[in-house]
Amino acid sequence: MLPFDPNPIIQGSVNSQIVIIGQAPGLSAHLTTLPWNDASGKRLRTWLGMNESNFYNPEKVAIVPMGFCYPGKSKSGDLPPIKRCAEIWQHRLLASISPKITLLIGQYAQQYYLQDKFTVTERIKNWESYLPKYIVLPHPSPRNNIWLKKNPWFEQTVLPEVRLLMQRMN
Repeated sequence: MLPFDPNPIIQGSVNSQIVIIGQAPGLSAHLTTLPWNDASGKRLRTWLGMNESNFYNPEKVAIVPMGFCYPGKSKSGDLPPIKRCAEIWQHRLLASISPKITLLIGQYAQQYYLQDKFTVTERIKNWESYLPKYIVLPHPSPRNNIWLKKNPWFEQTVLPEVRLLMQRMN
């Protein structure tokens, strides 16, 4: 099912205060075995106001994607995470962590955990309704630049509030 040998990429400890759940590692993450090691990760760290030292500290941040291995390329980006991975591992891995907040990045994580009928845009417009358990964010991929341009309110009003919340947790 995978284009390369499995290379599960996760990070965390029972002490992690923040959990980040995205879709699946990209090719760069697969090749370096470092989660969010690409343009999406750089943008996410900027959005959160986190430096690499804190972001990659498993005592502070757990990174548990919906799929743990790079799923391969499609015509319009990476393939979706393999569902079976989340079905087997998500709750098992997160059962021993009691984070202060969980970030649900993009549609796959949001659909899995929230199980509602809203779009990513609708969820993010109402992001505060998911607090204190979750922060919902769009995927920070450069492929989402069009979404960001269509929704300038996200960077103008939501991100400053998210950064404040994240600063209180660091």
